[in-house]
Amino acid sequence: MLRVGLTGGIGAGKSTVSSTLSELGALVVDADRIAREVVQPGTPGLAAVVEAFGEGVLSPDGTLDRPALGSRVFGDDEARRVLNGVLHPLIGARTAELVAAAPADAVLLHDVPLLVENRMGAVFHLVVVVHTPEDERVDRLVSQRGMTEADARARIAAQASDDDRRAAADVWLDNSGAPDALRPLVEQLWQARLVPYERHVRERTWDRPRPVLVPADPTWPAQARRLASRLRLVLGEAALRVDHVGPTAVAGLDAEDVLDLQVTVRSPAAVDGLADALADGGFPRHGGTHDDPKAEHPDPAGRAERLHVHADPGRPANVHLRLDGSPGQRLALVLRDWLRDQPEVVAERTAAVRDTEVLPRAAAEQPWFDAASPRALAWAELTGWEPGPPGAS
Repeated sequence: MLRVGLTGGIGAGKSTVSSTLSELGALVVDADRIAREVVQPGTPGLAAVVEAFGEGVLSPDGTLDRPALGSRVFGDDEARRVLNGVLHPLIGARTAELVAAAPADAVLLHDVPLLVENRMGAVFHLVVVVHTPEDERVDRLVSQRGMTEADARARIAAQASDDDRRAAADVWLDNSGAPDALRPLVEQLWQARLVPYERHVRERTWDRPRPVLVPADPTWPAQARRLASRLRLVLGEAALRVDHVGPTAVAGLDAEDVLDLQVTVRSPAAVDGLADALADGGFPRHGGTHDDPKAEHPDPAGRAERLHVHADPGRPANVHLRLDGSPGQRLALVLRDWLRDQPEVVAERTAAVRDTEVLPRAAAEQPWFDAASPRALAWAELTGWEPGPPGAS
């Protein structure tokens, strides 16, 4: 099962994306619909809301007066906290029921308006954000929903910023074009990414084109942070730290467009014991290493490392499981920090890799890597280097 989070600001076109994906075959779990369901007349949810906010939030027919409730909580952080405390557990329980009832091969689309605000991105395999510029959203809200311009802008301002949404987005759907321009984008997302991603998660497989050297991408750290947050959620306390390592972790360094995440674990038993959790989270076992894809590769101390890969066809990534304090674990961090500290070495490494005709690129890098590792370790000893706080940046 593939769990996809869908979000976007009010008036951005999220409902259009949701309905299109539903037509294509996704199973939609709508947070707004569930929020209405749990406060129907006679439910414990409605009773709890009335207890918290009084009879004034009820309509004459006994249903929840949503505009009245909205006016009570809009702009009042404490009132919104109380309401969330009532509704979120009920919404979560109902959502869990729907997820449990979904078939194993489902693309489960969670339509969640406040996904970014509630920092929920890590619970999904993929987050899709629908974007429309503010002025266009205001026009839609005024013309289609009858809001005043002031009310529309106030509601937009109360939600996450575009920058916050972009940081959370694995997929950014631009809905600022013609009305019929969005559907082809959604169909492409479905066919090229969601369908194969679901199959990879279910079958614990992966596939990716041969990576090529590309100019440094300033968004690589943000992409790595999203993957790291998912890894931390999947692995829990078993992961002592999750770090963005490798070439994409160094600003300005041209590299293959494949992220490298290092998960540090405490014991050899944990290395193999995490395989199922990682596969369910979208990171199946590779079966080997870059050096030998058919066999495990022991580190110099004789303790096996493991390589997992990201099953998302749209975001290639490697996940290296290494033991705390092992030579491989420390060297990955040392090389990253040395390159960050030595811009002239960044230029040297880029030239060494770019000028070679050797493929795959990993083979082209190996001579440089072999020569650079002792230099990096000497720098670490000279500077008294120690691993900094864990993180994907």
